[in-house]
Amino acid sequence: ALSPLKMAASIWWRRLEAAGRLWFGRCPRRSGGTSSWAETAPVLDGREEPDLTEKTIAKTFSALQAERHEQAERTILISCPSNISEKKFYKYLSSYGAISKYFFYETFGVYAVVEFSDKESIGTLKRISSIPSLQHECAVPFKSRFFNLRNNHPRELSAARPSVPYHKHAVIPLNELLRKLSGAESIDEQLYTVCKEYQITEENTRLRFLVCSLVKDIAAAYFPECSIKPFGSSVNNFGKIGCDLDMFLDLDSISGRNNTKTGGAFSMEYQTKRVSSERVATQSTLSVIGECIDQFAPGCAGIQKILNARCPLVRFSHQPSGLQCDLTANNRIAMRSTELLYIYSNIDPRVRALVFGVRCWARAQGITSNIPGSWITNFSLTMMVLFLLQKRNPPIIPTLDQLRDLADAARSAVFCQEFILLLHLDMDC
Repeated sequence: ALSPLKMAASIWWRRLEAAGRLWFGRCPRRSGGTSSWAETAPVLDGREEPDLTEKTIAKTFSALQAERHEQAERTILISCPSNISEKKFYKYLSSYGAISKYFFYETFGVYAVVEFSDKESIGTLKRISSIPSLQHECAVPFKSRFFNLRNNHPRELSAARPSVPYHKHAVIPLNELLRKLSGAESIDEQLYTVCKEYQITEENTRLRFLVCSLVKDIAAAYFPECSIKPFGSSVNNFGKIGCDLDMFLDLDSISGRNNTKTGGAFSMEYQTKRVSSERVATQSTLSVIGECIDQFAPGCAGIQKILNARCPLVRFSHQPSGLQCDLTANNRIAMRSTELLYIYSNIDPRVRALVFGVRCWARAQGITSNIPGSWITNFSLTMMVLFLLQKRNPPIIPTLDQLRDLADAARSAVFCQEFILLLHLDMDC
């Protein structure tokens, strides 16, 4: 007979075959000529998970990120009239290209996120769009993928009621959450309720990747082959709806940086500016990108260039999405920690439920806070919950050493050199 530890290890192995993969089971649903997203992911009920290969599309963490970025490149953000007709909206935009998905949400106005089937549709839409004419102001002629939909016949919609469904974009009110928790039959059900109500939605995840893509359009003016990648709460499966959007400017993909030199008589290098350290280079880069966001990015406000921090960053508010954004540069270790938490979240559904429950309790008790200060962070709380689950008998999740042993040779080096550094990180996820 297998010992409890060996039995747990065998369960880990089956789960780790899907670890680093998204349980992504949302598909378009058509009704009355419109398209929205329906959730088909398995319900978190604490039982052994079903056969994921039959009900879900398994993707590695990196493959999922690549797919999200590609989707964002085909997506636009539109500010809409408050009494917009969904049917007319869909018909109008469909004339410029096939629409894969779209949804509406409300912050300081009504906005729509529209994903086209190809990038050419966005090019067609840009060609027919115009720079607004203002009476007492002058528009900065930066053509982004953030549009304003004007109604040329306002009388037709002046008396109309809003006919679009708004997707959830804010945390559930506390009194409503308490009402749902009081109706739960067990503590387990309460924990899963907190997780369900607080977790970032599919639509909000797509919006976050779109914001990264819009920032990348600005950075690409200086670094054409760069990428802007979200990390932390937005993509590690522990994010609470409304949490900050942490992103970093990845310059490692710039052509030629990691090229190996050939054995020929000559080799070519780019002429570049030279500074005293990588930190100085990061500060200069972020300063320029922050200035461009401030001057040219529509919807971005409150730009702060915090360049002397331990990790230099540019902080700003993206008002259309309602997200507070922090932009850093080449923050690779943060991406590794994000992937590690993502793997742990998928090993057992109870992990996310317990983390959400503990963090919700800590906020209610004043142990954590949004106000800067000497508070314990959500990242620290998450680490403590993971440690507890590792020390159970039998363990619920494996340790870093066990994950390293299960990884292949190439990934083992990553665990040794980078994941161990997570013990010294203190990021607010």
